[in-house]
Amino acid sequence: MDVLEAEKRVKELHKLLNQYNYEYHILDKPSVPDAEYDRLLHELIALETEYPNLKTSSSPTQRVGGQVLEGFTKVEHAIPMLSLGNAFNEEDLRDFDRRVRQAVGDTLSYVCELKIDGLAVSLRYEDGVFIQGATRGDGTVGEDITVNLRTIRSIPLQLHQPITIEVRGEVFMPKKSFEALNKRREENGEELFANPRNAAAGSLRQLDPKIAASRNLDVFLYAIGENNLTEIEKHSEGLNLLDTLGLKTNKERRVCQTIEEVLQYIEEWQEKRPSLPYEIDGIVIKVDQYSHQQALGTTAKSPRWAIAYKFPAEEVVTKLLDIELSIGRTGVLTPTAILEPVRVAGTTVQRASLHNEDLIREKDIRIGDYVVVKKAGDIIPEVVRAIIERRTGEEVLFSMPSHCPECGSDLVRLENEVALRCINPKCPAQIREGLIHFVSRNAMNIDGLGERVITQLFKENLIHDVADIYKLKEDQLLELERMGKKSVTNLLLAIEASKANSLERLLFGLGIRHVGSKAAKILAQSYGHIDNLTRATEEELQAINEIGEKMANSIVTYFRLPEVADLIEELRNAGVNLEYRGPKLDEAITADSPLAGKTVVLTGKLEQLTRNEAKEKLELLGAKVTGSVSKNTDIVVAGPEAGSKLTKAQELGIEIWDENMLLEQLSK
Repeated sequence: MDVLEAEKRVKELHKLLNQYNYEYHILDKPSVPDAEYDRLLHELIALETEYPNLKTSSSPTQRVGGQVLEGFTKVEHAIPMLSLGNAFNEEDLRDFDRRVRQAVGDTLSYVCELKIDGLAVSLRYEDGVFIQGATRGDGTVGEDITVNLRTIRSIPLQLHQPITIEVRGEVFMPKKSFEALNKRREENGEELFANPRNAAAGSLRQLDPKIAASRNLDVFLYAIGENNLTEIEKHSEGLNLLDTLGLKTNKERRVCQTIEEVLQYIEEWQEKRPSLPYEIDGIVIKVDQYSHQQALGTTAKSPRWAIAYKFPAEEVVTKLLDIELSIGRTGVLTPTAILEPVRVAGTTVQRASLHNEDLIREKDIRIGDYVVVKKAGDIIPEVVRAIIERRTGEEVLFSMPSHCPECGSDLVRLENEVALRCINPKCPAQIREGLIHFVSRNAMNIDGLGERVITQLFKENLIHDVADIYKLKEDQLLELERMGKKSVTNLLLAIEASKANSLERLLFGLGIRHVGSKAAKILAQSYGHIDNLTRATEEELQAINEIGEKMANSIVTYFRLPEVADLIEELRNAGVNLEYRGPKLDEAITADSPLAGKTVVLTGKLEQLTRNEAKEKLELLGAKVTGSVSKNTDIVVAGPEAGSKLTKAQELGIEIWDENMLLEQLSK
């Protein structure tokens, strides 16, 4: 066979194998035996081995996994992958329906879809060829997992049409695959996966693609992301398009005209849920019409045109063996139920929250009781109630101690609080928890200094407050368990790097009561340096937008403490930055800025700025950056591959800029 004949045969094999793969994995209607598929695949492998130039990225042979990866690169989503707001009952759904109808009128429909319990991904196709896949990540930036996604046979490497499009969906592990995987792991003495979702997520984040290939993952695509389509006007039409392109969607979806039809769909699938070959944890309800979606818009976290109804939490019965007490970083004493191990919503539970003493009394929960346990929001285990009729008389009433179990100080109940609190600032438990918070990702972000290491350092009296972290020496760290030379070197580098963090990270890390990460940034922007903040009065603080009376009082009280003044001096002497290093509030909006008060939408690819950079620069000049085009939009910045948003802007006569025009305006 010469090269031309080989090329012709390779194309024939591509077509046949793609068709058979589509029939088997998407239509679930195979037209040939597995042996025939395998024979053709081996023929293709042989031809590609003999003629390497004929191997392409979309070849059916490119699914078995390649070389082990060194790591995952970051991918910025052109359109953010937002999370959904939750509904837990009929009232929540009717409230959602009322808000939607008030905003867009009664001429609308909803699309109901099963909420697959998996990992959200984005797939990008250019001219019909799969070129990149990424995780959702934080919604703005995900990880490139293209190689692992290629191993999923229900993801076509080539679409039925040469279209350029981004699609979004959920990768999941079918129940049978999950059971088989855990059986193999048990036989090999490996730790079992808690549930199919964790197994799917762990598989996609394997650096060795061959491991991902062995896990038998699957996918359902549920949305169109960035695109150039103009003819699609409804979400349901978009899903039908995905079907025609050869992408796998969930066929159990239904278009509903009223909220009553939505409720009926939910009731139906709540009953049929156990019969599905994959896990679902609810129903997603979306406004069908794209024009209505654009009019409704989004919040910072979620679209206003969609909601996820969460099934009621699964409830199980187990025995309460004991109640354990722990002190958090704010001094609150928290009781935790120690349970006989039991599986709840796919995971084994041995501990559950009891919240506070009042709740224990109100529910009459006793040590030795059989109790009903559920996962709040399918995530956090909690004790619902005791089964009183199963009591034997040997159960023990529980009472909270009068003194802190860690330091022995008196426990107090502050005004308007139900929790007991240790107010000793030198309480070891509070200090330890505060240290763990200080080094966490959203605070000083010291990689390698997690709870285990902090606990060891504290136990060995090597650290007593956060300033001591910056005094640690190599020889001290090498004495700790499981800390080798390389780990210690990396940890010391991470500690050193954290000194350069902007002030808002330090403020959040200090754990000032009522001051979260957002408030910490506002304070850092407003005062610029920690010394200025230490001198602030309650009146000055309350004059700042989003700083209320309770937070202002907490900040002033904190910085008046002599030990806090000493701590700041220690941090200063250690070289920790005490200044805000981001854009100042007084730089943000100038009265004569042409962008002040303007609503701007970014669409398409930007080549000189990332979307986040462009958004930040626009907001500094007083613009409001939104994700959807409406009659209230003032400017649309359109880069290459701008899609329906650009078309909508043109229809509405909105001012359109390219990236050069944006940069020109930003430089004024």
